[in-house]
Amino acid sequence: MKISFLEIAQHELDEAIAYYNSQRTGLGDEFLLEILRLLDKIGEFPEAWHPISQNVRRCRLRQFPYGILYQVRESHILIIAVAHLHRKPYYWQDRI
Repeated sequence: MKISFLEIAQHELDEAIAYYNSQRTGLGDEFLLEILRLLDKIGEFPEAWHPISQNVRRCRLRQFPYGILYQVRESHILIIAVAHLHRKPYYWQDRI
């Protein structure tokens, strides 16, 4: 299934990668690889993760305190946020 990002979600991803690379060389790349692996799984099994609201599901990363928040739509999956899970828990709700 095709996956697309809201512009702000793409910005969150880019910022997190830059932050982790500033902490340790290559750490942002590790973060991105984990995101890409999870996006593949979400594309293959979009209903596998528990809904956190009526139309939004969250897939948590294992090695980083982030989650991918997404909606399953008719023709694609929309990434709503790449959210740090220890900060403002429902800040993304106005995006849907």
